[in-house]
Amino acid sequence: MSDRSPAAMELRTARLSLSRPTAADVDAILAVHRDPETCTHNPSDALAGFEEAEALYRRWDDQWRRYGYGYWVVRRHGSAQPLGFCGIKPMELHGVAILNLFYRFAASAWGQGFASEAAAAVAAWASHHQPDLPLIARVRPANLASQRVAIRAGLNRARHLDTEGYDGFDWIYIARPANRATPPAEPIS
Repeated sequence: MSDRSPAAMELRTARLSLSRPTAADVDAILAVHRDPETCTHNPSDALAGFEEAEALYRRWDDQWRRYGYGYWVVRRHGSAQPLGFCGIKPMELHGVAILNLFYRFAASAWGQGFASEAAAAVAAWASHHQPDLPLIARVRPANLASQRVAIRAGLNRARHLDTEGYDGFDWIYIARPANRATPPAEPIS
């Protein structure tokens, strides 16, 4: 069961506001996904033009409409400038329904803990609102920064679940039930 209440639309952390994307965010979607640096480990996610960014936004919006959750746009409190995107997507891993934790930030936002802060908030939200679905992160073995984000979000390496992914072999990180017991990020009223 999903939570389609307004609380699911926006989350707040100490420094960040996470909100459901709107059509006004298509330029930011393109900027982040067009940068070769941000897609180094996931080249199949790279976008070439505005039409592809619009199509990606429509897929994200469709997921929000269907499930009541998805990817959030991440901004600093009081700023209109998106730092990146973080959220969850229902998928299957080895034939089991799961939630995949996604985070991608503009290179200018790297190294400041924003991805870890956002991923922890999303993981807590998923634990509270979708407790029956295991939360995983698929990470390329060479992507050390993404591995650190997954660990800081409360996920642990699960070698037995590693599998081939879209752009190469995926290391799987999973939130154990004990790790998912943290309180959710504060919803905006």
